[in-house]
Amino acid sequence: MTVKHHFSAALMFCFSLGFAQEKTIDTVYIFDSQLKNSRKFQKIETLKQEDFLKNTANLSEVLRFQSPVYIKENGRGMVSSPSFRGTTAQQTAFIWNGININSVFLGQGDINNLNLLGYDQLEIKSGGGSVIYGSGAIGGTIHLNNDLAFNKGFNAGFFLEGGSFNTFNSFLKTSYSDERLSVKVSGNFVTSDNDYEVPEKDYRNLNGAYNNRTFNLGAAYMVGRNNTISWQTQIYDGIQHYPVRSEDYTKTKYFADSFRSLVSWDFKSKKITNSFKLAYLQDDFQYFDHIDQPKSSGGNSEVYLAKNDLNYIFSDKFAFNLIGDYQLNKAEGFQSGISSVQRNAGSAAGLVRWNPVKIINFEAGLKKDFVEGIATPILYSFSGKLAVNKWYDVVLNFSKNFRYPSFNDLYWKPAGNPNLKSEISHQAELGNQFQYGDFRLNVTPYYIYITDMIRWLQNSKGVWTPVNTNKVESYGVESKLDFAKDFGRSTTKLSLGYIFTHSKNLETNRFLSYVPQHKIYGSAVYRYDFMEIFFQGLFNGLTYTTDDSKISAAINSYFVANAGINLTLAAHYKLGFKVHNIFDEIYETTAFFPLPKRNYSANLFINF
Repeated sequence: MTVKHHFSAALMFCFSLGFAQEKTIDTVYIFDSQLKNSRKFQKIETLKQEDFLKNTANLSEVLRFQSPVYIKENGRGMVSSPSFRGTTAQQTAFIWNGININSVFLGQGDINNLNLLGYDQLEIKSGGGSVIYGSGAIGGTIHLNNDLAFNKGFNAGFFLEGGSFNTFNSFLKTSYSDERLSVKVSGNFVTSDNDYEVPEKDYRNLNGAYNNRTFNLGAAYMVGRNNTISWQTQIYDGIQHYPVRSEDYTKTKYFADSFRSLVSWDFKSKKITNSFKLAYLQDDFQYFDHIDQPKSSGGNSEVYLAKNDLNYIFSDKFAFNLIGDYQLNKAEGFQSGISSVQRNAGSAAGLVRWNPVKIINFEAGLKKDFVEGIATPILYSFSGKLAVNKWYDVVLNFSKNFRYPSFNDLYWKPAGNPNLKSEISHQAELGNQFQYGDFRLNVTPYYIYITDMIRWLQNSKGVWTPVNTNKVESYGVESKLDFAKDFGRSTTKLSLGYIFTHSKNLETNRFLSYVPQHKIYGSAVYRYDFMEIFFQGLFNGLTYTTDDSKISAAINSYFVANAGINLTLAAHYKLGFKVHNIFDEIYETTAFFPLPKRNYSANLFINF
């Protein structure tokens, strides 16, 4: 059965669950337990459904306006990649319920092929995390989380949105839970002609249509007081038509299908917690260099994974954590020279957590990866936190992280390089956390040094091939100020983030491309009784687009703002209206691919 057939059957099941009344939440089951420990030491942005609904176009929009990440997007809804702290998309790890899901072909994830509304929560964690999350977790990690609540009864929510460029977005989520059983099902469908125009750039987004479907099924069952068996499955199917400059150009398209399934057995007692996971990940992509002709290239990959996470609590001051995993990666390409390859990989990591007195916390970890045919380093991490007083905490993190070559890096014909080494980074950061009344401020200077970076360069024959080359130095500051206050029947939330990034290739003394030195993002939300008004703003500084740092080819700085209003009617109904790019800014995040000028959307959200 194909992914599309899986999706059709799953969506019918989603609509059959129905609606009912809500009960009090008793227990919430989280699939990625390591994030709870990370919160003590590393800067993490947490976004929930109410945040998603302010930027429902796609995941790129959410990250662009609500996180420190720079998003490089080839036009609205097209190929999109993230950048943390001056690193690359390959040095960013996507984590789905605790499992690394970066492509085994590319070594990265395409943000716009990860449907936004299929997740209950996003966590954006800046800084290295390879000891826990493996290859690619150098600049930061983006966590796509689903959760399951117990003892909550029947619940359901339905979201419907229409917008400019003939955009339609719909989402349905239903759930049932009692004291032992929890089931959650959701389905999402998005489609858009995406035919926006930017006359000042003499640009029309021709052949820019896209559509995608996502289905999620989660279930958990408590076996006695100490054991929980859970299952999480996601099916995605998407089509993107890649934009062309004029009607004379050949139109292209791209299909992406994915299937992810994760089974977990969790044990919890007073002294021991253990999580054993089995996962299967399947990705299929097809590229058509002529929209009406058979596919011209593509590939299919499978990942079989087993992971165990054991935590032993010796006392209220000391705990030991042992993590081991094994995975088998298989891939077969089409018209890429990658006929059929596979790779065995595994790792073992140990972490100790020590809380000698109430105001001090320590965590230290060591890890060794074993990747077939590739030498890997011993990794380490250290974190320390000191509560200086009631309003100020200081946190120190330093770590060694890495990324091993992807299948395209090694085997792409005729240019793959089987002799590539792993990228290695050393990094440190000093977090300063202030809290006074309703204000919270985080200021984190950081430093990253990367060696053996894998880059695709032209060789003497003019062929692009991957090589271990540059040493890269990146340093800067991430800062964020938050304010939240209730005034009787009204609520105000304000946030403002500033990011400074200095990222250079030390061998050429040039800035890395697509790394703006300055980013400012912020939002203001005011809620009174049944009405909510919000405003978002984003400033990006000058952004080089070439390795020689040419000013003439750089993207100029820009400021983009969105605003919206939501009205809650009769408790369960919410009407919303949004204006995107309210000042009609002309801007782009990738050279030659402008994003839309002012546009609009309206939505209805029903929550039972």
